[in-house]
Amino acid sequence: MGPHPAVAAIRLAVRRVIQDVLTEFHASAPAELRADAPPPLVLVACSGGADSMALASALAFEARRTGIRAGGITVDHGLQDGSDTRAADVVSRMSDLGLDPVESVAVTVGRQGGPEAAARDARYAALDAAAERHGAAAVLLGHTRDDQAETVLLGLARGSGIRSLSGMAAVSGARDRYRRPFLTLDRQTARRACMVQSLPVWDDPHNADPAYTRSRLRQDGLPALEKALGKGVVEALARTAQLSRDDADALDTWAAQAAATVLDDDGRLLCAKLHALPPAVRRRVLRRAAIDAGAPAGSLFARHIEEIDRLITGWRGQRAINLPGRVEAQRQGGRLVIRQS
Repeated sequence: MGPHPAVAAIRLAVRRVIQDVLTEFHASAPAELRADAPPPLVLVACSGGADSMALASALAFEARRTGIRAGGITVDHGLQDGSDTRAADVVSRMSDLGLDPVESVAVTVGRQGGPEAAARDARYAALDAAAERHGAAAVLLGHTRDDQAETVLLGLARGSGIRSLSGMAAVSGARDRYRRPFLTLDRQTARRACMVQSLPVWDDPHNADPAYTRSRLRQDGLPALEKALGKGVVEALARTAQLSRDDADALDTWAAQAAATVLDDDGRLLCAKLHALPPAVRRRVLRRAAIDAGAPAGSLFARHIEEIDRLITGWRGQRAINLPGRVEAQRQGGRLVIRQS
């Protein structure tokens, strides 16, 4: 008799990612070096919640079948009493699954961008450092289809354009480090997989705390949408994310190619040529120029790009536009100059 359908589903999702990692590993090194090299190491980021515990269990199982090395990292954000004890417990659970190496990393969460963004930044910095320290080929993250739906709705609420609607990528980060095997699986599948395998899980109280935007969306927003629109909202939002990502990737490629055609001999942006570009492409060129000038990408919003765009499409002698990172955009003699102020 085979495994429970939920267990089979999470294992299959992880197996596909491992196959991708192995393919990349074999393609990246000559055969004579691969013969002496250890198999690639894949880490799982595990909070102890149902999603990441299911992911850890599937990684441990598939590692034994495929011969890769598998380990785990848990990040202690220090935001709750006893967080160090819980982190130690997660390390013990990962060891019991057969993962090695395993470790807990304590971080200090700042205030930049609000509590959720600050915790996320601290977490990814710790995961990046752990991946480098252990030489990991990939880090698996337990985001599910439900998480993807929430991310799309949050992007829609910000009104930040099609890129924000594309949600989380299945593969992201430096050297494609982060992999999200569960983006096509719902949260209940991961929880059922833990239940039938008798895996203990920890439900983070922050996930139900109405002080956090994502928590309010999870507890109230999505259920209200499903009540009003019927079942299938989560699947539709996740599908929207993939379609939006395909469109955004195509527009980004177009914008990268167009950027070289709108510069004068001194590398300054020509307003007339920018004006001739389709708006979606032009705004991407402007955003990239602002980031290259030093504007932090995470602080550069749609309203900033719209203000720069008006220097091209609605020129009435406006003054310079102040952007995050002490960057300013100014029109000078038919050129758009974006630089540090």
